[in-house]
Amino acid sequence: MKSENRIQSIFNLNCPKCQEGKLFETTTLSFKKPFSMPDRCSICQQPFMPEPGFYYGAMFISYIFMGWFSFLFAAFFHWVLDWSITATFAALIGVCLLFFVYIFRLARSIWIHIAIPSSNKNGHGN
Repeated sequence: MKSENRIQSIFNLNCPKCQEGKLFETTTLSFKKPFSMPDRCSICQQPFMPEPGFYYGAMFISYIFMGWFSFLFAAFFHWVLDWSITATFAALIGVCLLFFVYIFRLARSIWIHIAIPSSNKNGHGN
């Protein structure tokens, strides 16, 4: 499996095994069931919940990413662009609210791609 395909699969929120099925039932911008995942991949039948508590590790990925993002965002807008602390944090909160669902989904996608290998070298399912 080429690493570019795997990375693309992570960011497209696709199945880690066949890289074609969708990890989530709705689109990222949908507010209807934003956190719902099907039990299995619609293409290769890979379980998306291999065991209870599987996605606890995704919380750490999300936490680390958001911590660094928030720090760098605030540093750039406050020290480089000379925005006030209030404006900087208002903008940060707005950006975090806007991308919250995608960050949640991306952390889960990264986690399941770390844990489950792809099915073969060309990226197609069974």
